[in-house]
Amino acid sequence: MLRGLKIVAIGIVAAVLMASGTLIAVPVAEAQAAAGPASLAMGAAAPQFNLPGVDGKNHQLSDYASAKVLAVVFECDHCPESELYEARIEKLYQDYKDKGVALVAINPDSPNSVRRAEMSYSDLGESMDDMKARAAMSHLQYPYLDDGATQSVSLQYGPAAMPEIFIFDHGRELRYEGRIDDNLNPALVKSRDARNAIDALLAGEPVALAQTVASGCAPDWLSSGAAAVQAETAAIDAAPVTLTLATKAVLGKLRPNPTGKVLLINFWATWCGPCVAEFPDLQDTYQMYRNRGLAMVTVSENDPAAKGAVLQFLQKEHAATPNMVFALEDVYAMQDAFDPDMGSAVPYTVVLSPDGDVLYQEQGDVTILALRRAILANLPDSKAYPGIQAYWAANSNSNSN
Repeated sequence: MLRGLKIVAIGIVAAVLMASGTLIAVPVAEAQAAAGPASLAMGAAAPQFNLPGVDGKNHQLSDYASAKVLAVVFECDHCPESELYEARIEKLYQDYKDKGVALVAINPDSPNSVRRAEMSYSDLGESMDDMKARAAMSHLQYPYLDDGATQSVSLQYGPAAMPEIFIFDHGRELRYEGRIDDNLNPALVKSRDARNAIDALLAGEPVALAQTVASGCAPDWLSSGAAAVQAETAAIDAAPVTLTLATKAVLGKLRPNPTGKVLLINFWATWCGPCVAEFPDLQDTYQMYRNRGLAMVTVSENDPAAKGAVLQFLQKEHAATPNMVFALEDVYAMQDAFDPDMGSAVPYTVVLSPDGDVLYQEQGDVTILALRRAILANLPDSKAYPGIQAYWAANSNSNSN
């Protein structure tokens, strides 16, 4: 995601000023792809859409023909700004649905264009199943539609950030475009721009402030995002994979958590079907949150003589985490060295606080969304996204089956 960039075309190259202040030169076409399409012009007609929703139905523009006002919100699952605005979008929907206002949300992102590192504030990605899980967790009642397959609808509207709202009058001409309100922190909101626009249209009055700048994550356009995903995957695949012996002493030191970070530990074995099946999801989890301070260690309960086979499996899975295998054949003694209360079955997954307190544990198949939500609820809050830790703390016990 490129936030706050400025582009100046110079011949066949463009100077791109990043939010960090770094100036880089890229081909004009690449710069335009990163910046995204032009936003819909004020007064333009609402572009047609016919998209699948999380309710299992297809939704099209004509379904809302009777509404006095139509609001189209662009949001996604993984963006922290979108997450922090979910409740406000839901309240907007509930407050106006009986006043002749229709609200639909469209997700422009594709799972093929979002890097793991971009999901550092999310428990999931951008597939339809992911969207359904998010709608269920957050109790979203408004229509939530998927445009990720082609992004053809989103390209016509041209959202620059998420969330971004487009509000149309009864004739379906654009009368407001931009932010929902003026502060990510709901307690500090001073200007409720979307509500002001809707109220004006319902009253038959012109919208006083018709355009504002939305702040949030830029859509991950397929034209540039797919290549970024491929590059990230190539970097992960190229990372070295190591395997060391876990002695009793090493396991004893691991349990109090010497990392100073939130620590995810997975006990597994190559002969364990569920362990092998969930291993890729656990590695993805590490890649999602490692830049926010998550540490992870895998511990194989294979016989030490099988070290070669364990390493081969880890290499196939591109496991860039610190990886260990039991140094002794006595499995029970090794488990007791880590924690006498851990139980004997694998897989066993535990998340430890920096102080060694158990934040989450599961014996048997891991419930991946529950695990990720527990991690997110305990990673440090962010100055850029105040309230994001509280958001996940409130949702860490949500039904994640």
